[in-house]
Amino acid sequence: MYQTDPPLSPKEVLPTMYDLKSEDPEEPGLPDQFHLLQPRLLDETFRPPNYPSDELFTASDLNLYYDPRHPLWYKRPDWFAVLGVSRLYEQRDLRLSYVVWQEGVNPFIVVELLSPGTEKEDLGQTLRDVEQPPRKWEVYEQSLRIPYYAIFDRYKYEFRMFKLDGGSYSEIELTESRFWIPEVQLGLGVWQGIYQDVEQSWLRWYDETGNWVLTPVEQERQRAEQERQRAERLIAQLRSLGVEPVDQ
Repeated sequence: MYQTDPPLSPKEVLPTMYDLKSEDPEEPGLPDQFHLLQPRLLDETFRPPNYPSDELFTASDLNLYYDPRHPLWYKRPDWFAVLGVSRLYEQRDLRLSYVVWQEGVNPFIVVELLSPGTEKEDLGQTLRDVEQPPRKWEVYEQSLRIPYYAIFDRYKYEFRMFKLDGGSYSEIELTESRFWIPEVQLGLGVWQGIYQDVEQSWLRWYDETGNWVLTPVEQERQRAEQERQRAERLIAQLRSLGVEPVDQ
């Protein structure tokens, strides 16, 4: 390729989101129900109070292209979040993939949901074949230097958190399966409850008061309950004044 002086930036010369493949039908590990629902819950409760919603991007099972020297290499995190970027690609289009040399911002946190076939790779316990792309752990730690890496085992309902310390990940000793992340003014933890009519342990976000961030459905239920209680108080006040409310 012709080299200019000064050299052009990777954003100008390397493939864009539109040039790179966004799916591979032959790739193993198609999402099961848990891998569809758990990322959705993370999406619905990830609302950092110090970031506008249009400056946050979250994705699950989306190709993450990370190496401008090998532009066809990618990983597919179960869930990840990026801070300070437009929710839409170049503020105009839904993303087909996330291409770091086009976006200019690396993910802030990535979550992997363990399954028997991916556990060793997700935990960095596999050796790399030098003729193959690096494993997830190495990409997140060395190539992208993602500050936080969370792992949730759906079978043991075990939550582990790793934080980038210097040049490598260090595991954090968790208290009550919760971890506070000051940069986003949110914490991540294990919640036992019902989501999408399924009761089990889930990974979700909580706020500075320690309360779980509500999903849109939970918010609507809360508003309805508050309105019901307000109406009951009004009826009680009227009756205390000797006024019997008239049913509409």
